[in-house]
Amino acid sequence: MSRTLTFAMIAAVATMASIANWPMVAAQAGKTTAAKQALQEQIVLKERQELDTLKSGDAQEFASLIADEAVFVDQRGTAGKSEVVAHVTDFKLLEYKMEDIKFVQLSVRSGVIAYKLEEKASAHGREFTATAYASAVWTERNGKLVCVFSQETPAK
Repeated sequence: MSRTLTFAMIAAVATMASIANWPMVAAQAGKTTAAKQALQEQIVLKERQELDTLKSGDAQEFASLIADEAVFVDQRGTAGKSEVVAHVTDFKLLEYKMEDIKFVQLSVRSGVIAYKLEEKASAHGREFTATAYASAVWTERNGKLVCVFSQETPAK
């Protein structure tokens, strides 16, 4: 998937979320940047928590961070929550680093992050390293942030 296509997908998701949440976005126009910063920090922490569950091998906690209708995109195509959770049982993240984190607030309770991910992992008994560009949309539901969209594009 090209970088242009990936950013186009992020823009499309952001546009759809903005349109759907326009009253909330408009109502928040006067809020301070402190609220935006707090949301960004919460979402980055949740993204790190999700990656940490892949280090610890806790598929149950990983699944609890993902909305039931979530969509994941990578070089193989799209997948839903159940498919992704099933695949992580044979995947172990050994080390990771998130760099160049970007954030766009979509509503009072949701936002998208995009970042460069460097990882060392093991899958199917084989260790490897990889660099990818990742993005994720997180939204608050019932007082809890959950991931509703995630993508990874291998870096070239």
